[in-house]
Amino acid sequence: MERRKFLKKASVSGLALAIVPAIASCVTEGEKENKVTATSKTIVPVVVATWRFHNATKAAWEVLEKGGESIDAIVAGCRTEEADLKNTTVGNGGAPDRDGNVTLDACIMNKNGGYGAVVCMENIAHPISVARKVMEETPHVMLAGKGAEQFAVEQGFKRENLLTEASKKAWEKWKVKSEYKPIINIENHDTIGMLAIDKHGDISGGCTTSGMAYKMAGRVGDSAIIGSGLFIDNKIGGATATGMGEEVLKTVGSYLIVELMRQGRTPQEACEEGVKRIVTSNPNYNNFQVGYVAINKKGEYGCYCIHDGFGISKYQEGKQTYIESGSYIKKA
Repeated sequence: MERRKFLKKASVSGLALAIVPAIASCVTEGEKENKVTATSKTIVPVVVATWRFHNATKAAWEVLEKGGESIDAIVAGCRTEEADLKNTTVGNGGAPDRDGNVTLDACIMNKNGGYGAVVCMENIAHPISVARKVMEETPHVMLAGKGAEQFAVEQGFKRENLLTEASKKAWEKWKVKSEYKPIINIENHDTIGMLAIDKHGDISGGCTTSGMAYKMAGRVGDSAIIGSGLFIDNKIGGATATGMGEEVLKTVGSYLIVELMRQGRTPQEACEEGVKRIVTSNPNYNNFQVGYVAINKKGEYGCYCIHDGFGISKYQEGKQTYIESGSYIKKA
């Protein structure tokens, strides 16, 4: 493989004046490797999220700034994107499956290792909140399809049509162009995965998505699956994924990254290794995207992605800034 380094974007919220990352400039093959490095000091609280979801990280940060717990920050941040009708990859307004049905997946993990998830759930706008209810109100860890929807209604959630006119028009256009064939749609990959540490040093995480655009009915990706789309170990750290869920599932990527941090890897090193496991096992990696974000107990963070357009941003003192980072891997 030939590796060419260049800049990327993603989302981080952290304590004002506490995060002082050292960022290398864009470099080319043969030059010094470009990595995100965080201060070695303990940093709490902190929020990291995939992609440029600055409204979500801001919402989560506001919870932490008031002394709230990390689990509440995760829900606040994820709900922000679920409610954004302009975001066609998460929640209300999400791109439908190939039959025109919006199906949602989400999971959440708390500081104690508690886990709740919903998969293939329709007609409920906030799957992250339903996933939390599964974790806290049932003896189970995952509910699917109609059962998840029924449970949500019983818990006070309202049914609503999640297919917006904009998403419907895009789906109808896709049907003509694709001849209704299930395809890999890498343009619709912006799952939000979020990790947070509160003032007590406790870590929680969440992941929510409408899944791959125009997927086959019943398809489930990595986002709601513990150890794949999300994993938290409050003694070590957390990791979350975005991109092609099938590839993350095959390598149990988020669990792998946390275990690598347990063995002494930095979050950045662990994210890079998680991506490399996929690259080395699938020669077609140029045809899809996978990215990881991770934090450790110190509040250090890292991110890595197979393709460009991914990295980390920071909400600080009411002003959004962007940290450039990451690497790009391509065939020689």
